[in-house]
Amino acid sequence: MIAEQSDYSFIRKRLLNGDQSISSLVSDYLNKIQEHTHINAFIEVYDTWALEQADAIDALIRTGSQPELAGMVVAVKDNICIRSSKVTCASKMLESFEGLYDATVIKKLRDAGAVIIGKTNMDEFAMGSSTENSRFGVTRNPRNTDHVPGGSSGGSAAAVSAGMAVAAIGSDTGGSIRQPAAFTGVYGLKPTYGRVSRNGLVAFASSFDQIGPFARSVYDIALLLKIIAGHDPHDSTSASVPVPDYTGQLTKKIAGLKIGLPDEYFTDDLEEDVRPAIENSIQKLKDMGASIVSVSLPHTEYTIAAYYVLTTAEASSNLARYDGVRYSYRAQDAEDLTDMYTRSRSEGFGEEVKRRIMLGTFVLSSGYYDAYYRKAQKVRRLIKNDFDNVFSKVDCIITPTTPGTAFRLGEKIDDPLHMYLSDVYTTSANLAGIPGISVPCGYDRNGLPVGLQILGKQFDEQTLLNTAYALE
Repeated sequence: MIAEQSDYSFIRKRLLNGDQSISSLVSDYLNKIQEHTHINAFIEVYDTWALEQADAIDALIRTGSQPELAGMVVAVKDNICIRSSKVTCASKMLESFEGLYDATVIKKLRDAGAVIIGKTNMDEFAMGSSTENSRFGVTRNPRNTDHVPGGSSGGSAAAVSAGMAVAAIGSDTGGSIRQPAAFTGVYGLKPTYGRVSRNGLVAFASSFDQIGPFARSVYDIALLLKIIAGHDPHDSTSASVPVPDYTGQLTKKIAGLKIGLPDEYFTDDLEEDVRPAIENSIQKLKDMGASIVSVSLPHTEYTIAAYYVLTTAEASSNLARYDGVRYSYRAQDAEDLTDMYTRSRSEGFGEEVKRRIMLGTFVLSSGYYDAYYRKAQKVRRLIKNDFDNVFSKVDCIITPTTPGTAFRLGEKIDDPLHMYLSDVYTTSANLAGIPGISVPCGYDRNGLPVGLQILGKQFDEQTLLNTAYALE
């Protein structure tokens, strides 16, 4: 099935008809990146290497080969390893570090014929909701450059939204794909935990992190997921579950689909322009034959608290490796080993990262472990049980992706709690390990995109894709 809205399908037809080469296509995208430098979506652009990749795939096509992703120009979040290329995580701590190997998703993309065009900006170590916490400056929202693109995968979302790449790869720990997708008006999918290998992804919170795609159509999202999904022996958390033919099974026929609307997600906290856009989309699904069911996720109010206790605890452990001894930033002229540790970490990490490390260390400390960390783990199980109960009655759940549209640059940067609440509708999926996709569904009065979120059962990304496709 070829979707009429798919950027990639249009490109592929031109390539296979001989109307354009991949080299000329990549040159076009490099020019677009140059035209949009004010967006600051990229940390590094592979001008020479991208053209070398394109020449190699053009040569393959001339031999009669048709790589499945030939013509797919992809931007990659800078916390995913590419061999001999910088992987900075937008941090001073890793500003000179180079990847020693290709992440599994990179290898799969390249084997399928995709061209990697560059590394995108992000919140430092993926900790943030606005892409303002970067060593390399803020990224701006292409829809309105006075506003944030969301985070932490803001550079990836902005690159796709502004047409600087056909698609992009990001990571989602608590909404870092879905929230920026909503803010920039593109599609963004967080797969089920374990569906896509994390091998080569720099860890933030290992039991939450998941790699996923951005694109401007559901078909392109489905195609990318088909390529990057699957079991990987290099990742012990990778699930040995068959990967469906997501594009082959893509359909707009959703008659009889049962969709749950959780009461806890449709409260007065929603901005007034968000609710009508979501309700309009729900009505469209009803008109296509889906049935809408009111459901309850009673532990929703505890998601933000549980999320920030557990993820900061894991971050505290994962980021302990950056001590100035091995491959990270090292402070100069330290007086002794302790001084070197202290100064290297104080100078190498930004304020938000240090805030989360300290919070995570606190909740894991003696006397507080049971009161915070253990209790948050119990809440996580209750949240997972809530979803299991609801999914015994419905096929998928629809919610807003975010309480509001993209906020202004600088608006929340000095108020961490206010910033954290931007993720109130997305963190539950990571706590439960379920898939979620953000779908553009309208605009607010200022022309900023509104995102609708579809959540599904574990390893049932196909239902999410079909529902999103029906809306598209």
